[in-house]
Amino acid sequence: MTFIKTKIGRRAFIKNTSLASGGLVLGFSILNACKPEQTKVMAAVEMPKEWFEINAYLKIGDNGLVTVYTPNPEFGQNIRTSMPMLIAEELDVDWKNVIVEQAPYHPEKYGFQFTGGSQGIRRRWEPLRMAGATARQMLREAAAQSWQVPIEEITAEGGLLQHEASNQLAGYGEMASAAAKLPVPDEVKLKEVKDFRLIGKSHKNVDAKSIVTGELMFGSDYQKEGMLIAMIEHPPAFGMTLESVDGKAAKAMPGIKDVVTIKSFKDGFEKGGFDTNAFPELVAIVGNSTWEVMQAKKQLKVDWKPIAAQTETISGFRGKETRNIPAGLESTETHMAKIEELAAKKGKLVRKDGNPEEAFNNAAKIIERSYSAPYLAHNSMEPLNAFAHVIGDKVKIAAPIQIPSLIVPTIASSLGIPAENIEMEMPRMGGGFGRKAYAHYVVEAALISQKVNAPVKLIYTREDDMTNGIYRPTYHATYRAALDENNNLIALHVKAGGIPESPLFANRFPAGAIDNYLAEEWSIDSNITIGAFRAPRSNFMAGAEQAFLDELAEAMGKDPIEFRLDLLKRAEENPVGEQNDYDAERYAGVLKLLREKAAWGENKANVHRGVSAYFCHNSYAAHVLDLANENGKPVVQNVCCAIDCGIVVNPDAAKNMAEGAIIDGIGNAFYGELTFQDGVPQKKNFDQYQMIRMADAPKGIDVHFVQNEIAPTGMGEPPFPPIFGALANALYKATGRRHYQQPFISDRPPIVG
Repeated sequence: MTFIKTKIGRRAFIKNTSLASGGLVLGFSILNACKPEQTKVMAAVEMPKEWFEINAYLKIGDNGLVTVYTPNPEFGQNIRTSMPMLIAEELDVDWKNVIVEQAPYHPEKYGFQFTGGSQGIRRRWEPLRMAGATARQMLREAAAQSWQVPIEEITAEGGLLQHEASNQLAGYGEMASAAAKLPVPDEVKLKEVKDFRLIGKSHKNVDAKSIVTGELMFGSDYQKEGMLIAMIEHPPAFGMTLESVDGKAAKAMPGIKDVVTIKSFKDGFEKGGFDTNAFPELVAIVGNSTWEVMQAKKQLKVDWKPIAAQTETISGFRGKETRNIPAGLESTETHMAKIEELAAKKGKLVRKDGNPEEAFNNAAKIIERSYSAPYLAHNSMEPLNAFAHVIGDKVKIAAPIQIPSLIVPTIASSLGIPAENIEMEMPRMGGGFGRKAYAHYVVEAALISQKVNAPVKLIYTREDDMTNGIYRPTYHATYRAALDENNNLIALHVKAGGIPESPLFANRFPAGAIDNYLAEEWSIDSNITIGAFRAPRSNFMAGAEQAFLDELAEAMGKDPIEFRLDLLKRAEENPVGEQNDYDAERYAGVLKLLREKAAWGENKANVHRGVSAYFCHNSYAAHVLDLANENGKPVVQNVCCAIDCGIVVNPDAAKNMAEGAIIDGIGNAFYGELTFQDGVPQKKNFDQYQMIRMADAPKGIDVHFVQNEIAPTGMGEPPFPPIFGALANALYKATGRRHYQQPFISDRPPIVG
């Protein structure tokens, strides 16, 4: 059994347990009373007359019902089900008696409430289990004191406390009042994996019924009495800023309250890593309804001017860094010319093993290939929106946001109010994928509310969202391999860069598996704003790397999976270098599972198969994609997926995430592309920017998990990057032609059969 220190002393004090920047706070402030929607959720169960707060994460009713507060914001990965499962597991309560509520923003209680980077379950694995175990221990102590028996003789299971020797039995609700008055134990026991009852079993999404029946729960649904609607007008091109506005005609339109200008940052404000904002100076139009505001927006007369070149200091997760923002209106054509220029030059050295220069000089054959990918828009189903109501030196926020704590300092600075006066609700997000980590729209809503002295909901149109940034960067990578006269791999060189960042992971596979290895990078400054996009950087590098390894295996006369396994065997038994950031044994394990489940050696009529594997976000994922020819069109028949993400908390939810990642990746690989002309995005809505449609989705997806007892690692992002390579490799088998540029659909011949 695992023992863990709670680091909680007397009940009167709140202390943090810092765990890898995730954190835990077991607080004892009064929690929210039972909300009306709970009655709907638990319609078949009588609601308790009284609740007892055991800790900040849960309260127990006098009839044994348990309310669990999920700390992190939700945007589709089902943590509102999986996180409460961790608490309920250690509390040992019947799942049907658990009510789930979204916790508000409250860093003192809940630590770093961040959803992103596939870190949610990983960071909360011990803290949430500890919250449940602590409550269970306090309930046992209350029963022991009530029955005057040793606590060691009290069992707690399924919401029931029992002392077998004296034949005494009580529900959690009967002891909740007494337990809430007890001191928090200094140390609690966590269950062994073999004793799990909830974790590892599939449980339905607790919000499923509310979602399919259309109950109000997303940010876009948020309503308050007296609320006005706001929309923004931003510059038509990157590299421009506001000069002047004439809003008289717009203000004269029906239902319009005001036209205001806002500036997101005060002069001298030092931005954080997620304060990225393409257009910090905007025009906002405010009125009674969305339709009235949209019509009045057409009457605005706004003049824009070029920005000046500037340098800014950003304080991000990796400390302070300097960013150069050039002046000028940028175009895809000029970008490509700059990329070709830098790709041909020597890059910044990041890693070097052995003597790659000598190996290339002595090579019998050199294989060199370059890969590129364009900017991508996030295009979450729910466009950006935020509610704000500023009253004096206080503000109420309700917004779909991935990292609330990182935008609070900006809101406080921009409004000129104390950070502790910011109250924030976190409604469910209709998608995020990194876009809603950059919460400039929340600052904008608050500034607009302050200016018009009224509650305001800011709504972005799809065009506003798609042309405002923040994008997946444009990337480029060149791979070179040196083979000897026996077709053995003796050296590998990767040089990668992008606008405005490099996607290189110099210490990932196949680094560590090759004696002579060289990794270089470069980047190009830009005023087009970029940011995290599902599996940042990995979403490009995996496709390029895995497509190149496939081509290399063919040149060496090896089976693609066996070739990868040979490299991984070398990395496991005799690794090169000490900075390799992957576990070669686990990496190989996921490939072996895939080979078995996909029946890799079997040939199927009219089926062309591509394989790919990748490590990111602490997890390993691999795919075999089956492609068929249907009337000259490539159709994905099936994808077999194998994942090692440690313990799988909720298998159905994890499978759903893998399926979504695979479908999303296929769509982006086939169609995703955003280009620019003189700073203007050339696609503004779905009639131009093609997303994957139902007919393009695989007809079948099989997901398999490596079974182990490793603490959970990433799940939302790891299955996404390798699908690009699997699709590229399958297309080659189908067409006889390699694909080096995304999107694939723009440059493909008909498949041959």
